[in-house]
Amino acid sequence: MPRSVNSVASRRRRKKLLKLAKGYWGKRKNVLTVAKHTIDKGLGYAYRDRRTKKRNFRSLWIMRINAGARLYGMSYSQFIGLANKKNLGLNRKVLADLAMNNPETFKAVVDKIK
Repeated sequence: MPRSVNSVASRRRRKKLLKLAKGYWGKRKNVLTVAKHTIDKGLGYAYRDRRTKKRNFRSLWIMRINAGARLYGMSYSQFIGLANKKNLGLNRKVLADLAMNNPETFKAVVDKIK
Protein backbone atom coordinates (compact mmCIF):
# COMPACT_ATOMS: atom_id res chain seq x y z
CA MET A 1 0.00 0.00 0.00
CA PRO A 2 1.46 3.39 -0.95
CA ARG A 3 2.43 5.85 1.73
CA SER A 4 -0.23 8.46 2.39
CA VAL A 5 0.98 11.99 3.11
CA ASN A 6 -1.41 14.54 4.51
CA SER A 7 -0.47 17.42 2.24
CA VAL A 8 -3.43 19.52 3.41
CA ALA A 9 -2.19 19.55 7.00
CA SER A 10 1.45 20.04 5.93
CA ARG A 11 0.58 23.04 3.77
CA ARG A 12 -1.58 24.51 6.53
CA ARG A 13 1.25 24.15 9.04
CA ARG A 14 3.77 25.80 6.68
CA LYS A 15 1.38 28.61 5.80
CA LYS A 16 0.78 29.28 9.49
CA LEU A 17 4.53 29.65 10.09
CA LEU A 18 5.09 31.83 7.04
CA LYS A 19 2.17 34.03 8.06
CA LEU A 20 3.90 34.64 11.41
CA ALA A 21 7.10 35.52 9.49
CA LYS A 22 5.35 38.24 7.50
CA GLY A 23 7.33 41.47 7.47
CA TYR A 24 10.73 39.86 8.01
CA TRP A 25 13.58 40.64 5.63
CA GLY A 26 15.14 38.32 3.05
CA LYS A 27 14.92 34.55 3.43
CA ARG A 28 13.44 34.94 6.90
CA LYS A 29 10.02 35.58 5.35
CA ASN A 30 9.80 32.86 2.71
CA VAL A 31 12.19 29.97 3.49
CA LEU A 32 10.50 27.65 5.95
CA THR A 33 13.48 26.51 8.03
CA VAL A 34 14.92 30.02 8.37
CA ALA A 35 11.49 31.47 9.14
CA LYS A 36 10.88 28.79 11.79
CA HIS A 37 14.08 29.69 13.68
CA THR A 38 13.34 33.41 13.44
CA ILE A 39 9.78 32.96 14.69
CA ASP A 40 10.94 30.83 17.64
CA LYS A 41 13.47 33.47 18.62
CA GLY A 42 10.95 36.29 18.18
CA LEU A 43 8.30 34.57 20.28
CA GLY A 44 10.89 33.99 22.99
CA TYR A 45 11.78 37.69 23.00
CA ALA A 46 8.10 38.61 23.10
CA TYR A 47 7.51 36.35 26.13
CA ARG A 48 10.56 37.73 27.95
CA ASP A 49 9.79 41.37 27.19
CA ARG A 50 6.17 41.20 28.31
CA ARG A 51 7.65 40.69 31.76
CA THR A 52 10.43 43.27 31.30
CA LYS A 53 7.86 45.88 30.30
CA LYS A 54 6.23 45.64 33.74
CA ARG A 55 9.61 46.30 35.42
CA ASN A 56 10.33 49.24 33.13
CA PHE A 57 6.99 50.88 33.84
CA ARG A 58 7.38 50.45 37.60
CA SER A 59 10.80 52.10 37.41
CA LEU A 60 9.35 54.97 35.36
CA TRP A 61 6.55 55.49 37.91
CA ILE A 62 9.11 55.58 40.73
CA MET A 63 11.16 58.23 38.90
CA ARG A 64 8.10 60.39 38.34
CA ILE A 65 6.92 60.10 41.96
CA ASN A 66 10.44 60.93 43.15
CA ALA A 67 10.58 64.03 40.96
CA GLY A 68 7.14 65.13 42.16
CA ALA A 69 7.93 64.50 45.84
CA ARG A 70 11.23 66.38 45.69
CA LEU A 71 9.36 69.54 44.67
CA TYR A 72 7.84 69.46 48.15
CA GLY A 73 11.02 68.60 50.08
CA MET A 74 10.63 64.81 50.34
CA SER A 75 12.51 61.91 48.83
CA TYR A 76 10.73 59.01 47.18
CA SER A 77 11.47 56.63 50.04
CA GLN A 78 10.15 59.09 52.65
CA PHE A 79 7.04 59.69 50.56
CA ILE A 80 6.26 55.99 50.08
CA GLY A 81 7.07 55.20 53.70
CA LEU A 82 4.63 57.83 54.95
CA ALA A 83 2.03 56.83 52.36
CA ASN A 84 2.15 53.22 53.58
CA LYS A 85 1.95 54.34 57.22
CA LYS A 86 -1.15 56.48 56.47
CA ASN A 87 -2.73 53.61 54.47
CA LEU A 88 -3.03 55.73 51.33
CA GLY A 89 -5.05 53.68 48.84
CA LEU A 90 -3.17 54.84 45.74
CA ASN A 91 -0.69 52.71 43.84
CA ARG A 92 2.49 53.92 42.11
CA LYS A 93 0.83 54.11 38.70
CA VAL A 94 -1.84 56.52 39.95
CA LEU A 95 0.63 58.55 42.02
CA ALA A 96 2.95 58.92 39.02
CA ASP A 97 0.04 60.06 36.84
CA LEU A 98 -0.96 62.63 39.46
CA ALA A 99 2.62 63.89 39.76
CA MET A 100 2.88 64.30 35.98
CA ASN A 101 -0.54 65.57 34.95
CA ASN A 102 -2.18 67.02 38.10
CA PRO A 103 0.53 68.67 40.23
CA GLU A 104 -2.04 70.45 42.43
CA THR A 105 -3.75 67.15 43.29
CA PHE A 106 -0.35 65.56 43.96
CA LYS A 107 0.45 68.49 46.30
CA ALA A 108 -2.78 67.78 48.18
CA VAL A 109 -1.74 64.14 48.55
CA VAL A 110 1.69 65.21 49.85
CA ASP A 111 0.07 67.61 52.33
CA LYS A 112 -2.27 64.86 53.54
CA ILE A 113 0.67 62.52 54.09
CA LYS A 114 2.73 65.13 55.95
